[in-house]
Amino acid sequence: QVQLVESGGGSVQAGGSLRLSCGHTHRLYCMGWFRQVPGKEREGVTVIDASGSTRYADSVKGRFTISQDNANNTLYLQMNSLKPEDTAMYYCAADRFRCSMGARNFEYWGQGTQVTVSS
Repeated sequence: QVQLVESGGGSVQAGGSLRLSCGHTHRLYCMGWFRQVPGKEREGVTVIDASGSTRYADSVKGRFTISQDNANNTLYLQMNSLKPEDTAMYYCAADRFRCSMGARNFEYWGQGTQVTVSS
């Protein structure tokens, strides 16, 4: 059973930084970060596949960086220059077969960690 556990969320002022972590029991083909605010669909933030190729949502390019520590089975999301519109619940996800930015394609999910950015 694949388990994903996020940590590192919190409250920060605009312009600040946070690093999210996702400990996982298995390293699957695709790992990613998604976020969701109440009343909206879950959106893809960034994904990384087994070769290290990454994709980012346009809204976070140049500010967020995804990375994977295979030795420690941990996925990271470094978030810099945070904006109030980055406020959301952030989820770690994994899939065995595909690597896209679509949340519906991911099989396994963590419980989420809240990120709040104040202006």
